[in-house]
Amino acid sequence: MLNRVWSGFFLVAFLMAGAKLVQGQDLFAPIMEAAFAAAKDAFQISLGLTGVMSLWLGIMKVGEKAGFLHLLNRLLAPLFRRLFPEVPPGHPALAAITMNMAANMMGLDNAATPLGLKAMKELQSLNPSRDTASDAQILFLVINTASVTLLPVTIFTYRAQMGAHDPTDVFIPLIIASFCGTLAGLLGVSLFQRIRLWDPVTLAYLAGMGALVAALAAYFLQLPAAAMQRQSALLSNFILFSVIVAFLAGAWWRRVNAYEAFIEGAKEGFQTAVTIIPYLVAMLVAIAVFRASGALDDLAQGVKSVVAALGWDTRFVDALPVALMKPFSGSGARAMMIDTMRVYGADSFAGRLASVLQGSTETTFYVLAVYFGAVGIRRTRHALACGLIADAGGLVAAIVVSYWFFGAGG
Repeated sequence: MLNRVWSGFFLVAFLMAGAKLVQGQDLFAPIMEAAFAAAKDAFQISLGLTGVMSLWLGIMKVGEKAGFLHLLNRLLAPLFRRLFPEVPPGHPALAAITMNMAANMMGLDNAATPLGLKAMKELQSLNPSRDTASDAQILFLVINTASVTLLPVTIFTYRAQMGAHDPTDVFIPLIIASFCGTLAGLLGVSLFQRIRLWDPVTLAYLAGMGALVAALAAYFLQLPAAAMQRQSALLSNFILFSVIVAFLAGAWWRRVNAYEAFIEGAKEGFQTAVTIIPYLVAMLVAIAVFRASGALDDLAQGVKSVVAALGWDTRFVDALPVALMKPFSGSGARAMMIDTMRVYGADSFAGRLASVLQGSTETTFYVLAVYFGAVGIRRTRHALACGLIADAGGLVAAIVVSYWFFGAGG
């Protein structure tokens, strides 16, 4: 599936550039410039990940040897037995999945990626077909791409920089939309893999997570804008540093050599970062070529024409490039979010919707390329389809919720 999509990007870009050349406009030079720039960016991203991955996989190894990951496994064992039946109880993959989910929910992107790669490598050790994604790997990837964002501090910061009167006014819509995207992803995987989401234990866990989201949202909603940003950032960093201290303290208590454990995990992080370079280059170059050809802009304009012909409100289309770019490139979607706020205003409907879209959908193609590339998976089966279902759920929910909260404004 990824191979077809990847090849399709280049084919569409070539056809678009050829059509423009007939009209007297040369797009081939900008496309090639974008391709070389994307290849350079892919290497720099991988290089930047090396240190972060070495750090977090080292910390994870300390936590594993100190017994914390085993404790996490026990807490979530009833849920994981139902969602990941092929993963043995107590397997290290389950703890890594838990840590990755927690990091994503807290908006800790630098921590989430290495933890996710760690989980994918552990799941690969159980995979009977080394080049084909297993059910457990697909479910984990969809959960990763659709995870609820509880503290989107980065989006608040960009909105403040763009002059928003209340940078955090998108907080509740963003949580609701990302939660809907997560449920859509789980439903999609359950249809393919026949997972019984209506199992009482599974429903209890999902209800508990929903209650946590609601409680956190209610707390931050009653805070002033400045206090919300300050406290959300404080909570994120406090939890992150507390995990590190707890792992080190646990290692000391159990007489584990924390330094040697850290080095062992850090070596794995370095090796993984090098492994993903070719996969990342391939995907980012294809995305850059597709974007430089103008195909993405034409797609958005076509959607606007259809929406207008149906007599619907077209304001949401102004923010749609964020949603169209997000599955391919997080940085590209972020640039489009900023551009939308610059053109229409941070407090416009389009500016607010762009912010909600940025936080409620995920870079599905990027995650597939990096996570599956790290373990040599070539046949992704229904992973892409389920990831896009999660993105679609987040997209629709973001539009509906934004009209609910901000639809009366301009």
